[in-house]
Amino acid sequence: MRNFAFAAVMGAALPTASLADCGEVSITEMTFASAIITTEIATFLMEQGYGCSVTRVPSDTIPALTSLAENNEPDIVTELWVNSAGSAYDKLKADGVIDDMAKVLDPGGIEAWWIPTYLAEEHPELKTIQGIVENPDLVGNRFNNCPDGGWVCNIINHNIADAYGIEKAGIEIFDHGSGETLAASLASAYEAREPWFGYYWEPTALMGRLDMTMVDIGEADAEAHEFNLDPQRANPQKTAYPPSPVYTVATKAFIDREPEVAEMIRNISFSTDEMSTLLAWKGETKASTEETAVYFLQNNKDKWAGWLNDDARKRLSKLLQ
Repeated sequence: MRNFAFAAVMGAALPTASLADCGEVSITEMTFASAIITTEIATFLMEQGYGCSVTRVPSDTIPALTSLAENNEPDIVTELWVNSAGSAYDKLKADGVIDDMAKVLDPGGIEAWWIPTYLAEEHPELKTIQGIVENPDLVGNRFNNCPDGGWVCNIINHNIADAYGIEKAGIEIFDHGSGETLAASLASAYEAREPWFGYYWEPTALMGRLDMTMVDIGEADAEAHEFNLDPQRANPQKTAYPPSPVYTVATKAFIDREPEVAEMIRNISFSTDEMSTLLAWKGETKASTEETAVYFLQNNKDKWAGWLNDDARKRLSKLLQ
């Protein structure tokens, strides 16, 4: 039934050339699941509602910001975690290159260090970073870090770990090769009820399914967090991640060139819980990203209808009956 519904919608989709041509639009396709879904939904709405010719650009936070600074591209970055973007994001805004379009996740994203709740219940001392440093064997002598190469959290976590002497305590900082292997390590440990200690974020389907406890690594300090964005810091700071605003941003050039499409992009927003639920449905049903986008659009017509102008709403209402 799911595949039939997806095929029916795709079969009824109109070639963008048959619609009013909004021109070419480039949009990021980040490696994290919630951003990919947002990109898929935004792409569908732009192509089928506004007649855009959309190019999806594989990227991550640092590469996207670098490309914006050097090339004024891509037009749209669908999920920018501002606290991890640092001064590069601030400079792009100050220089008039980009503008915040929407708080795409409301109230925002959560980044933290975690242990499974069954481990916290068995060893309550592990709820604090001090307890973990004093008992490294209880967490398996490993900190599961996010991947290197474009993931800003990798740099931040290394700095926080250095500040707390994690490696000196005998805990290996293990940089996973991808977000998938990081998730797999947590899921596997959880299923076997084994120790696990590491970084993860919300909204994600995995965190929605598992009972996890956030490790207390101190108060969040915005200045210290900014300091820890630099991989060359000789004196890293002790700080938790501040709550992270998560925005869709777009170039001023795109906003001026395609004002109606830009207005639609300003409206696309999901609650953090809503996105976690959508990610959980995708995982439980083994749906593709395209199927997940169609599932959302077919089951939230009142929501997305308010994002569109009248012409686009009429086109998509016929397609998504």
